[in-house]
Parts: sequence; C-alpha cells; structure tokens
Amino acid sequence: MTMFKHTLLALAVSAVAAGAAVAGPADLPKDLPPYAADKPLPIPEIERMTLANGLEVWVVPRDGVPRVDFVLAMRNAGLAADARDMPGFATLFTGLLSEGTAKRSSREIAEFAQGQGGAIGAAASNDGAMVFANALAANAGPMLSLLAEVARTPAFPDGEVKLAQANALQGLKAAEAQPAFKANRALLAATYGDHPYARTQQTEASINAVTPEGLRKEHARRFHPDRALLVVTGRIAPEDAFRMAEQAFGGWKAAGADVADVPPAPREAVAQRVLIQRDGSVQSTLRLGSPAVAATDADYIPLQLAGTVLGGSFSSRVMQNLREEKGYTYGARAGLNASAKGGYVQGGADVRNEVTGAALTEFFGEYARIGKEPVPTVELDDTKRYVAGGYLIANQMQAAVAQTLAGNWLLGLPPEYLGEYVPRVRAVTAAQVQAMAAKYFTPERQSIIVVGDGGAVSEQLAPWGAFRAAE
Repeated sequence: MTMFKHTLLALAVSAVAAGAAVAGPADLPKDLPPYAADKPLPIPEIERMTLANGLEVWVVPRDGVPRVDFVLAMRNAGLAADARDMPGFATLFTGLLSEGTAKRSSREIAEFAQGQGGAIGAAASNDGAMVFANALAANAGPMLSLLAEVARTPAFPDGEVKLAQANALQGLKAAEAQPAFKANRALLAATYGDHPYARTQQTEASINAVTPEGLRKEHARRFHPDRALLVVTGRIAPEDAFRMAEQAFGGWKAAGADVADVPPAPREAVAQRVLIQRDGSVQSTLRLGSPAVAATDADYIPLQLAGTVLGGSFSSRVMQNLREEKGYTYGARAGLNASAKGGYVQGGADVRNEVTGAALTEFFGEYARIGKEPVPTVELDDTKRYVAGGYLIANQMQAAVAQTLAGNWLLGLPPEYLGEYVPRVRAVTAAQVQAMAAKYFTPERQSIIVVGDGGAVSEQLAPWGAFRAAE
C-alpha cells in the first residue's frame, strides 16, 4: 500500500465517525400515515413483428388520450460511433435530421408536424440515436410517414448545417466558461481512458469540421433497418400500426457499411489527480469517479441503490453531510451512470475555496462508511421507495413508456425489464448495497478532478497526492 493510500484511508476513516453522526435521511413527523404499497407497473403486452429488411416493430396499445407516440431507435448510431477526431458529432447529426429532407424544408417539416397535432425531433445517447414523434391518433399514418422521411432521407441543407454549427459554437463557448463542463470532461477521460465513452463533448474543431457531405456519409453508415427498433404506443390497433410501419419503412435498405460494435468499457482505471487552473476562482468544482458496470450487469440495480443512498436525493448522505451539516455547498451528489458497454460511479460538488480539502474528506468518509456498515432498514426502505416511485411516476405517460422501451433496447435490456425493474429494486438487501459500495465506491478507486484556483487550494489537496495540471 502506498503512502498516499495510507493517508487517504486515514482521512476517510477519521471522517467516518463524524459522518456517521450527521448524515442520513431527515426525520419525519410521527403522525404521518403509513406509505401505501407500490403500484405495480405491468409488463407491457407488446405486439411484435420484424419487417423483411430487419426492422423490429413493437406496438403497445393503450387507452386514454387519442394520441400515438413513435420512437425509432438506432443502435451504434450515437456518440460512441463518432470518430476520434470528431467528438460530439452525433449531437449535431441528430439535431439536423429534422431540419430538411429530400422533400421538405425545416419549416415545412415543423408545420406539417404541427398540422398533425404533434411534434418531431431526434437526439443521441452514447449507444444510439432516437427519432421520436407524436400526433393525434387520427393522424398516426401521416406522422409516421414524416418520421420515416426524416429518418431515411435527411438532406442536411447547407444553410441549416451552418446555422447548427454557429449555434453549437456559441453553446460550446458558454459551456467552456463553466467549471462543471471542464470537470466532467476530465472525469470522463480519467474514467474511460481512450474508450469512445470518454469523447462525448463537442470541441471547436469537431464542430467546424462538420460538412453536409460528411453528415450524409455518416447517415448512410449509421442508419440501417436491421439495427433499428420502432416502438409505437397509444390508441392504435397493432394491425394498423404494422401496416403503417410496412408502408413507411418496408422499402428501406441499408446504404452504407456497418458501424463496428463498441468495445466494452474498462472496469478498472488508475486513480488520477487532476487540477484544472481557474484563476481567481472563489470556489472549487470537485468530481470524484471510477469505472463501474454496464446497465445489463447483475451489479447494476444494487449499485444504483448504493449510489442513491450516497448522493441521489436531497436526503442522501453527502447532501445531508456537506450541505445541511457542514454548510460547504449548495448541493452535493453521487451516483451511477451506466451505458450499454460500461459505466462509472461519480460524485461532485461546488465548494468554497477554504473547504476544498475538508469537502473531499467528507466525501471519502461517506464513501468508506457505506462500504463498511449496513445501511439501516429505514434508510434503505426510503431509498427504495424513492427510486421505485420516481420510476413509476416517470413511466405513467405513454410517451415515456415508448422512450423507456427504446432506451432499454439500446442498452441491451429486454422489454420485460420495464415491469421487472421495481420488483428488482424492492428485492435488494442491505448486504448487497454494502457490498456494491465496498466494490465500486471505495475511496482508493476514485479519481479526483478539481477545477479551481490552484494557488488557493493546492495545499489542501496535498494529502490526496500529486495533482497533474490540465486544461
């Protein structure tokens, strides 16, 4: 064990005692009625078919408002598919899909969608791209045709590309002025190394390098029917949805070479110490993190609960400790981010210069404590209720169901996962949470990123080792 590790553990252990006395959920009034049982989220009855070109179609009929929601999800079409020198390309790419097709201008697309009582758009994640739309149920056919037109024949007009680049450059300029943006970029690099998940933020060079021709080539490479799923939810009969899907997508053929699968992200990384100088800053932006698991891993749900206990809500341990008890910050957080090929645990806060070192001590104290002690029953039950309740509320709307099903599919999770998630959360034990915390949140694993004024805080950082200067 290195001298650094001895120092780190000593600081963490010394903070455990203090943290144990102050952190934890707030007490509630005694006369509140008991919580009701979770309302189960039924496993959706999905009608499925696969078109001859390989496109999967899932239909989830639902009663209720006369509206239909569509999500077309494309695997290997997201940020992880971007070239090494084009980070964040997928963000511009998906944003431009609905800004002009072979038949319509950006304005004509928007006006047509509004005429159907709906809207259309697209977005990228690490693992894929989504094109989504909705409309009144009576206009489901025309809206699905528009979605197919946007997905299959985007034109990437010169004027729209230049406008998107200008907007992206302005957005990047604003983001670069924020310490959190730089801290997150450094944390992704420390966590993922050279893996594509580390390169998700745009740069000035990558924005300027985008061209209409390059966008069209990438569209041919990324959008293939045999890597796509169409989810349809709402007031629509499955046979009608399948017929519309065949009309809109039946003639779709792949036009480019396949995108290679993204390799698994690293599960281990050497903990780094990085200081990003911000002259005259009166506070430090802290980020702690290390590699963890993919969303399909067996550790995912118990680790998610461990992260929520630590820093996933206002009553979480780091929030109660650093904000409510110590007054170091307006907000502290910790948790798990997971994608299809890997994930990472992370924590962070913005703290005053003079308490930068003390805040790290409290963070690592809580990290160490949760790996050494079982989470009390009441605290664990409250956390499960918070996680399960948020999931149930979020998936009450049919649009959310469509997006959750498509998002889970991109992550490699089966459709049944939608209904299985809450029971799995409820089944997690205190021993599992402790084991996950000890495995992934142990202080020795965590990289530390600090964005702040080195002249004001370097002495406080010394106990955690030598910090490398970065930009």
